[in-house]
Amino acid sequence: MWVKQRTIYKICLPIFLLWTVFSSAFAQEKLDLTHQKTFLLKDLQAFVLFNHPIVKQAALLSREAQARVFQSLGKFDPALMASFGRKTFGGTDYYNHWDSELKVPLWLAGADLNVGYDRHVGVYNNPETRTSSTGLSGVGLTIPLGQGLFIDARRNTLRQAKIMVGYADAEKVAQINGVWFDVQKDYWNWYYAFQQSRFTHEGVELAQKRFQAIRAQVMIGDKPPIDSVEAAITLQDRKIQFQEATVKLINSRLLLSNHLWSSNAQPQELPAEAVPEDIAEAEMALEKLRVDTLLQQATETHPEVLKIKSQTAKLDIEQKYRLEMLKPKLNIKGAFLAGRRDFSDVPNDYDFRLANYKVGIDFSFPLFLREERGKLREVKIQQAEMAYGLQQTTREIQTGVITAFTELKAVQAQVNLLSKNVENQRTLVKAEVQKFELGESNLFLINTRETKLMDMQVKRAELISSFQKVMADLYYRAGKQKQY
Repeated sequence: MWVKQRTIYKICLPIFLLWTVFSSAFAQEKLDLTHQKTFLLKDLQAFVLFNHPIVKQAALLSREAQARVFQSLGKFDPALMASFGRKTFGGTDYYNHWDSELKVPLWLAGADLNVGYDRHVGVYNNPETRTSSTGLSGVGLTIPLGQGLFIDARRNTLRQAKIMVGYADAEKVAQINGVWFDVQKDYWNWYYAFQQSRFTHEGVELAQKRFQAIRAQVMIGDKPPIDSVEAAITLQDRKIQFQEATVKLINSRLLLSNHLWSSNAQPQELPAEAVPEDIAEAEMALEKLRVDTLLQQATETHPEVLKIKSQTAKLDIEQKYRLEMLKPKLNIKGAFLAGRRDFSDVPNDYDFRLANYKVGIDFSFPLFLREERGKLREVKIQQAEMAYGLQQTTREIQTGVITAFTELKAVQAQVNLLSKNVENQRTLVKAEVQKFELGESNLFLINTRETKLMDMQVKRAELISSFQKVMADLYYRAGKQKQY
């Protein structure tokens, strides 16, 4: 009798100690689900689009393009020029020169308005430029009749700068879409890591309860001691899985926190109580997604398409300018003159009138035009490159949208099928537990079916995460952002 009691004591004592160790460790790793708050993806979207540094950096592209437009407008700024020179030697006033001019560029016909005042006096002065002591005033125009009549360098620069504002806007959208796509992938990786941690934690709880129940049955002799060993091994294995899932969850939270910034550009951390939103299967329906409309919008408004169209429009302006450069330079300039510095007194014969003027013509023309013809040829080659690039880019965008949508439907079908399997497996687990309670099954079968259920639940969470990432990829390939 004493030997039998001692044998039972030797068996139960290790089991009791093992249970104590597991219970204390599990209490420290227990997942807190009481104070968690859902961090919705739409809240994250607003958070990122307002505060992310790359998004703010992308917004500078439009401002930079506007600055270039403002810079090119400087070609039309009025310019005031003046010069003075005087020479006196041996008591003789050789010359006293004063030249001043206000030049106002005009948009129409590339002309320039010139308003000037000159005063050239002294003993030794060129008679051609000599003026009276009151000086000589003039108001005139310089008009290109050949090269530069329809477009010139300054108008070409301004028009191209305005077109590149659209290019900058498209590049800004492309960068923001890229940031948001990365954010969504990290969010749904966090979702998967959280669900994996949750399901493995539930498995640990089930194993813990079963270990306690079997331990009690072993103590009273209803179960063989080997069952408690198997229950302890299962508990230990699931605790290891839970620890691995916890590490993945922590890392996924850190990766998602990389995208969180405050309004004053300070890095933020994902709150400890934050959990991802839970996606229902009804929210994964594709009936509301019009892929044909999305495909049409992608071929018309995709940032890469808009950038190529902007570059093509820029080359069209450059082509017009290079064609204009093939014309000869023929500039006519003229001005009405007046021999006075102010007009406060009575008019006289030296005031502005048709008889007081000066005119001139400038003409030049390179005989072979090899430089300008070469530049025009280069522009046409670049236009052909843009046309081919637009064709290829449009096709790649269309293919990307279609392949993403095809993959999306396949993943949705897998989710639906796996959801049914999860329900069936859950039914099998319940039935196996009932058989075990009636003594018609064993612990190994229960653990096997529970492990299978846990794996299927984790796999389903992984597929849901994949579905959402493929959905994000679909909109990214279409050059748009899905609104949540």
